[in-house]
Amino acid sequence: MKTSKSHKKSTSEQTDFFKKVYAVTKRIPYGKVTTYGHIAEACGIKSAARTVGWALNGCGRDIPAHRVVNRYGALTGKVHFGDPNLMEELLLSEGIEFDEKGCVRLDKHLWIPKRRR
Repeated sequence: MKTSKSHKKSTSEQTDFFKKVYAVTKRIPYGKVTTYGHIAEACGIKSAARTVGWALNGCGRDIPAHRVVNRYGALTGKVHFGDPNLMEELLLSEGIEFDEKGCVRLDKHLWIPKRRR
């Protein structure tokens, strides 16, 4: 069982990571997308792509979470937008193109964030 001291540290670390996720996501340019994995790497924990998803699931409207897709360009987060078509509509309104499988054309629209120190 964790002590309350280690639990607070864990919660604090999670809060710091979520803040980093939000900061990176806010930097995604209009008309571009990035992946959960690229955000995780930019935040310093390459293996934390799922945690990025958790962070974005609870973010505010000031965070352009619709610009984050999985590594194949699929809209795996669309279920969290209330309307299952909203994420795609937002991306289309920014000129983002999709392939025949319904995935974002990463060859045209991928933005890779740089890790900030």
